[in-house]
Amino acid sequence: MNKASNVIVVLSALLVFFASQVLSQTRERSEVPVKDRWKLEDLYPSDEAWNKAKEKLVAQFDEVLQYKGRLAKSASELLTCLDFNSRLSREFGRLHSYAAMKADEDTRNSKYLAMRQETEQLATDYNSKASYIEPEIAKMDKSKIDELIAQEPGLKVYKMYLHDIQRTKAHTLSEKEEKILAEASLLAGGPSSIYMIFSNAELPYPQVELSDGATVELNKAGYARYRAVPNRRDREAVFQAFWGAFNNFRRTIGVQLYANVKKDMFYTRTRGYNSSLESALDKNNIPTKVYSALIENVNNNLDSFHRYLNLKKKMLGVETLKYSDVYAPVVKGIDLKYSYEEAKKLVIDAAKPLGKDYVRVVEKALANRWVDVYPTPAKRAGAYSNGGAYDVHPYILLNYNGQYDDVSTLAHELGHAMHSYYSNKTQPYPTADYSIFVAEVASTFYEALLMDKMLKEIKDDDVRLSLLMSYLDGIKGTVFRQTQFAEFELLIHQKAERGEPLTGDVLSQLYGEILKKYYGHDKGVCHIDELYTVEWAYVPHFYYNFYVYQYSTSFTASTALAEGILNKEEGAVGRYIKFISSGGSDYPIDLLKKAGLDMTTAEPFNKTIAVMNRTMDEIEAILEKKTK
Repeated sequence: MNKASNVIVVLSALLVFFASQVLSQTRERSEVPVKDRWKLEDLYPSDEAWNKAKEKLVAQFDEVLQYKGRLAKSASELLTCLDFNSRLSREFGRLHSYAAMKADEDTRNSKYLAMRQETEQLATDYNSKASYIEPEIAKMDKSKIDELIAQEPGLKVYKMYLHDIQRTKAHTLSEKEEKILAEASLLAGGPSSIYMIFSNAELPYPQVELSDGATVELNKAGYARYRAVPNRRDREAVFQAFWGAFNNFRRTIGVQLYANVKKDMFYTRTRGYNSSLESALDKNNIPTKVYSALIENVNNNLDSFHRYLNLKKKMLGVETLKYSDVYAPVVKGIDLKYSYEEAKKLVIDAAKPLGKDYVRVVEKALANRWVDVYPTPAKRAGAYSNGGAYDVHPYILLNYNGQYDDVSTLAHELGHAMHSYYSNKTQPYPTADYSIFVAEVASTFYEALLMDKMLKEIKDDDVRLSLLMSYLDGIKGTVFRQTQFAEFELLIHQKAERGEPLTGDVLSQLYGEILKKYYGHDKGVCHIDELYTVEWAYVPHFYYNFYVYQYSTSFTASTALAEGILNKEEGAVGRYIKFISSGGSDYPIDLLKKAGLDMTTAEPFNKTIAVMNRTMDEIEAILEKKTK
């Protein structure tokens, strides 16, 4: 299933991993109430039904070969082929969603892992057979494409796809070469798959004894929980033990990451791009200057980030801020906890500025088991939204543990789910899929609505301080931290493209230099222990091919959009609903322009920095009032 339909559509944050890690895994899945488990029966009533659907789909694969060599002959031939391809892709998205989500319920379950692998193998098999489609279309010129569209109204739904092939035809290879690349996808996912299984299921995580005498396991879930404990010595012990475990495997994980970078280079070179960055961004027609400008803008505004870190230092009352302090709670005695029922009410109320229809769909999602709520043993860590089942509805995976961050993560994933819902409802299948560049706008936008609701209703200074710092933590994690990752990702690709080695030790050195720059290590803002420079080995996003920068750009876009709606600007709600209903009917940059944002300028970023400094002004005012 080729890029006409983007077969595997797992639209999400995938692992919004630094905002929402599982905090405890105490209940078996069978102990979780049915109402709090997603209802995958909406996809297929049973594994047997899934298998029958798979066999029916596979039986049709060879039919695509009948259109080979005929696409330019007539508009009807082209339409019949594209409709066939789209129909198979649509069903495949449903098949893969079921297998992948069943596998994520328990990553130890080999049955569902095998089913997911089988769907990925089938995608390769079909893509190999259909590999002639794009080369044949690329051989036509734009005038021929427009002529065929004029002759056959049914082709209008494929106009974006057809024109995009023309735009990228210089990078489309011959039929034989495209077939080879389709087969190569069997190998391409190896580094990522190995990393995910190793880091989630088999890496030997350490245990530490805390000051209260409790012995805790520092897997990903435990690290996310205990890195934020109030006792400073406990936090340092957690950091030392956790990063020590990763450091022990830095050579192996370094080889995995280098293999992934080389995979990116393989596709870059075979398709004739100048760099891996250009190759990755060209898929959605994103200018590389958007990426470089983000890094430049963030580096030019590190003083605002250092202001935030100095505020954290002041509120913690420490002489030297350490990296092990950055997740610590800064307001003593405030531990905001929310049951899942309370969280549902909060996110429903937060959605009200977007109108009754939007709220109705949110209520439907929460009532009809679109969400898998609680952490269970070996469940996939983090959170995501899967909008790949076009004919059904989106699904959400959570690992909910009752913290405010968990409420915010629910809002984040609902933002994705609503984007998928409106796009799938409004757009025909070929234009329903949207890029990650715009996906993260919808998710962080919903988070902004939630924060606004909380701050409007809570007047207590200490609680406001906690929430305001939580908001700044979000900017830290989404704008600065993800750009830090983006800068590292660009650097390691550039080094590999120059033929320079990337060992685990080299990766730690490179990451450490960037980490220290961002956190002002040499300026005395925040001390970075050398051991923590292995943090790169913990980040799954480095296997997603220039993915992380979109968190940052999307956050700046959503901040600007939310400001418009919360300030009740005329037409702002309508523009936003139209934006999340547009799917992939245009390029991401153009979709955002229609929503009122030009992402090729610094304006959205500057608005975010202004909001950040305004938030810090309020925090400083509250702190000053409390000292009087």
